[in-house]
Amino acid sequence: MAESPKIIVITGPTATGKTALAVRLARQFDGEIVSADSRQVYRHMDIGTGKDLAEYSAGGTPVPFHLIDCVPPDATYNLHAFCRDARQCIAAIAGRGRLPVICGGTALYIDALLRGYALPGTAPDPAERAALDAMELDALNAELAGLAPEFYRTFLDRTNKTRLRRAIEIARHRQTPAAEMPAADFQALLLGVYYPRDIVHRRIAERLDARLAAGMIEEVRELNEHYGVSFEKLDFFGLEYRYVGRYLQNRLDFQTMRDELLSKIRQFAKRQDIFFRKMEREGAVIHWLRGGSEPDPAALVRRFLAGEPLPAPVLQLKEIHYGKKSS
Repeated sequence: MAESPKIIVITGPTATGKTALAVRLARQFDGEIVSADSRQVYRHMDIGTGKDLAEYSAGGTPVPFHLIDCVPPDATYNLHAFCRDARQCIAAIAGRGRLPVICGGTALYIDALLRGYALPGTAPDPAERAALDAMELDALNAELAGLAPEFYRTFLDRTNKTRLRRAIEIARHRQTPAAEMPAADFQALLLGVYYPRDIVHRRIAERLDARLAAGMIEEVRELNEHYGVSFEKLDFFGLEYRYVGRYLQNRLDFQTMRDELLSKIRQFAKRQDIFFRKMEREGAVIHWLRGGSEPDPAALVRRFLAGEPLPAPVLQLKEIHYGKKSS
């Protein structure tokens, strides 16, 4: 029987430099990158999703990448589609004798790709859905937190009414799983880029200001005016598109939009951190790299590919308590 494919997974909170590390390792170990980002699959959404396409060709031979720029913005892409497409990409890359490198911060996608999933989801009740649609965002959050507090702690879409509504429907009824995917037959090395939270917050601010200066507002305007993406649909695409959309609708002035967006992205990074801790508690071994370089990620990849035992992770997020001084 053929050996299951070996893959490298590069993950971590937003604004920590995952793409640069993935490109460096892919170039060094003859790899191809598979994006594990829930938004980078969409075309015409470059600045707000942080595609950083130039990084794939900077500094040497261009590195092939997959699951980026492959879905129109008026289409829907979900967890099942990602797992299906990512597994196909991994099989094709391994079949070419190259190393699949999964890169992205959508922790749910990565967890489902590696461990499989079972999603509840029978048809919603129209009356119940109408009642939920009439609720304000804060009320929806309170409802979900009361129904499923453990799930809510790691729920990343607290400003997305559509996803909040569906999560509440599922939590209320605890339906029998309707969509399933078994665990993948991969040998995976998980590498996480780690910075202390205060540095992550600074990097988020610097990146946000750089994206605004690079034309993120114009990108969102073009999506709405040229590609016909409604402001309601832009809400679905996440924080950057939601808040810039509010600015374009004159619901927020520029400074308020920037400051509220910065705060929300920092909260999102905290929820990513919580999800990674959950993965660790459930048995995932993630080698967190301080600054993306310590311990040496290339040395870990070399040992992994050679089938040699790996050292224990030098740090685990579940052991870091931000109420105390941490590094």
